[in-house]
Amino acid sequence: MDDERRIPDGRLGRFARLAALGVKTGAGALLDRSGSSGAKHAAEVLGTMRGLAAKVGQMASYVDGVVPEAQRGAYEASMKALFAAAPRSSPAQIRASVEEELGAPIDRLFAQWSDEPLASASIGQVHVATLADGREVAVKAQHPGVAKAVESDLANAGILEGLIDVLGGKRFESKKMMAVVRQRFREELDYRLEAERLSHFARLHAGDPTVRVPGLVASHSAGRVLTTELARGSTFDQACEAPVGERLAWARTMWRFVFKGTLVGAMLNADPHPGNYVFHAGGVVTFLDYGCVQNIEDGHRLRARDVHLAALARDEAAFGRAVAVLLSSKPGPLERMAIDYTRRCFEPLFGSPYRITRAYAASLVDGMKEMSAVARKAKPDEFFAMPPDMLFVNRLQFGFYSVLARLDSEVDYAAVEREFI
Repeated sequence: MDDERRIPDGRLGRFARLAALGVKTGAGALLDRSGSSGAKHAAEVLGTMRGLAAKVGQMASYVDGVVPEAQRGAYEASMKALFAAAPRSSPAQIRASVEEELGAPIDRLFAQWSDEPLASASIGQVHVATLADGREVAVKAQHPGVAKAVESDLANAGILEGLIDVLGGKRFESKKMMAVVRQRFREELDYRLEAERLSHFARLHAGDPTVRVPGLVASHSAGRVLTTELARGSTFDQACEAPVGERLAWARTMWRFVFKGTLVGAMLNADPHPGNYVFHAGGVVTFLDYGCVQNIEDGHRLRARDVHLAALARDEAAFGRAVAVLLSSKPGPLERMAIDYTRRCFEPLFGSPYRITRAYAASLVDGMKEMSAVARKAKPDEFFAMPPDMLFVNRLQFGFYSVLARLDSEVDYAAVEREFI
């Protein structure tokens, strides 16, 4: 590592690092009420561990409602600083990994190569390079040893349960949800699979003047290396400071990308982290990172489409029926609560034009936690399990709404959906 902080990759070492927080799991630290010093310490530990533990910390840094309000400012500031100076793999390590994966020396693969990473995240880091034909590209290379770190976290039930609890699924057949979590995060280590998904989204949105998917450079991609054309533009923080008209246009584009992807393309890109967007003039957004993508079975897609159509028609009765079918629910208090909660989630369509606020986004996280508590007390003949795949639907929705809240604009989301549904 360039950084002196050594990232433990063994299960016991990683668990010990989390245990130093004084709680059983990293996620538990985020719910601690001890004050700003506890939040800063949680950020320090989670922000430097990579793997799944880092993802928990990263998610908490932008999803409203996860970190207690009193600690949010301290936690967000600490996490932002840590990710800006995240531990990096050394130039020699990355060069060796790229050369091994692509089967040639760096100077034969690229006309120019920058040893200084453009970005470093929990799974890999990105380097800017130039191809022989002059194209500027982004080369994402996995951190050496990160696969072992991820597997260690996936073997640690406490970390997984903490993640599931943060996403509101602890009382809904967590064993099945843990299996889904393990599958999704193992898939993030497979850059060949990510390349396939990137190509799927590129085909789906081909011809859309405001949605950009980076062009794949297949000749320079492999299992642990992914090369795409480089996107330059404004960061999310810069976008949040732009004039309201630009923010509104970007929010429209982002809504179309997400829900056309799920309702038409049958694929859910479940990582709405603010760093995965590059913003350009005219409402144009480049969407990065296709590692955490969930395939949607066609029957489920059609049932979800019925829910959206009822919301667009503002038909409350049809909406309730469609939600019950989607969730395979059983009559009783839990079903009523699930329908009411889902109705709250769809307020941007029912109330369109609608301004998504951070308070609204946080209320959805709280509502899911409340529903989990009701599920625990439900009678056997009234209990129904949330579909395990709903965990990543929650991850997308909580995170996506939190991102849109920071763009702070009133948008006719219903009109956006009517363009493609």
